[in-house]
Amino acid sequence: MKPFKLAARESHEGDTLIEINSSRGTVKIGEGYCTVIAGPCAVEGREEYLDIARILADMGVHLLRGGAFKPRTSPYSFAGLGEEGLKILAEAKKITGVPVVTEVLDTRDVELVQGYVDVLQVGSRNMQNFSLLQEVGRTDKPVILKRGFAATMEEWLLAAEYIMAAGNPRVILCERGIRTFENYTRNTVDIGAVSMIKELSHLPIIVDPSHATGRWKMVRPVAKAAIAAGADGVMIEVHQCPECALSDGKQSLTLENFAVLLEDIKKLAEVEGKKI
Repeated sequence: MKPFKLAARESHEGDTLIEINSSRGTVKIGEGYCTVIAGPCAVEGREEYLDIARILADMGVHLLRGGAFKPRTSPYSFAGLGEEGLKILAEAKKITGVPVVTEVLDTRDVELVQGYVDVLQVGSRNMQNFSLLQEVGRTDKPVILKRGFAATMEEWLLAAEYIMAAGNPRVILCERGIRTFENYTRNTVDIGAVSMIKELSHLPIIVDPSHATGRWKMVRPVAKAAIAAGADGVMIEVHQCPECALSDGKQSLTLENFAVLLEDIKKLAEVEGKKI
């Protein structure tokens, strides 16, 4: 047996399909589906977020994203609105019917965050925060687990194992780039990891080309490459005015550019035989 016994493909018959119920119907993440998660990096204000949430819902995104608690390299950067941001996410879901996902940073916040959102996210900086992995593993919420900056695929899958061993099998892996010697991009996107994870594990895998590249012009081609490589979905950062964003504006698409990408994704999903 592989060291990641629960996450290993041999331990599970077929591919894991994660379902999230909403007033718009059931969102499915896994083999055979192409799930689109979109929204600004951070929830910056009520009116701004509700406005973009309505537009993205009308465009057909499956889940809305937005950070309420933001892990920032600098302690002086915008770190999110905290519980106020969670309330805005919950309101956006109520208005649009689209499920919401946000990152949880601390074991002390898990109970609070899960009360407002449909999907919990463990970011790359916390991929090996084992206490946090075990805590989200005790919830019944799906968990998006982002790959660490310098994590091998085995370390990534073992992090997923922590969540599953704690009792939560609803794990979604997210490739978001790894740190290499290249500095023209924020990170280096490991597209090959999509194929390798599909061989090693039964868990769904999505790709975040926004954080992976750090450049909005690269988001569209990398997102397309991810779908072509077999990813079960993508997570895209979208902002009404990227140059005004309080967090990660340089990697955020405008609504107009996102609309173009969404059409590309629909065409690729059809070619790959995936439902969107």
